[in-house]
Amino acid sequence: MAGGGTGDGEEPEFQIAPMIDVLLVLLIFFMSSITKQVARVDKTILLPVAKNASKSDNARDQSIINVRWDAAKKHATFVFEDKAFDRLDPVVPVLAQSAKNNPKYRLVIRGDRLVPAEQISLAMSAAASAGIADITFAASPR
Repeated sequence: MAGGGTGDGEEPEFQIAPMIDVLLVLLIFFMSSITKQVARVDKTILLPVAKNASKSDNARDQSIINVRWDAAKKHATFVFEDKAFDRLDPVVPVLAQSAKNNPKYRLVIRGDRLVPAEQISLAMSAAASAGIADITFAASPR
């Protein structure tokens, strides 16, 4: 009348294959989420140097605005979510929605070292318009 088991009183065997499947799925999930953030970092931007710069906490929900500077044209381009913008007006509603969904939301501004402060100020104003008070500036320690 006993249900389950092998019927001969032995302990059931431990199956390792399902455990490996679960671990591989988790590994793929975490690799894809990390790759998404790394892809949004523009490698063409030369960050300003700050000798006391420290590594930021990447565990929080955040977005990145890359500010490119074209010295020949004296023109800044803002890159958000892999799209280039001359102005940040279209980005503000997206930032506002993200900040509304997560009160600990952070914006990272990655400006080229040659970008005038006025252009960085425009990115800060866009964050303020979206209701984001937590802003981090990217810098290189060397």
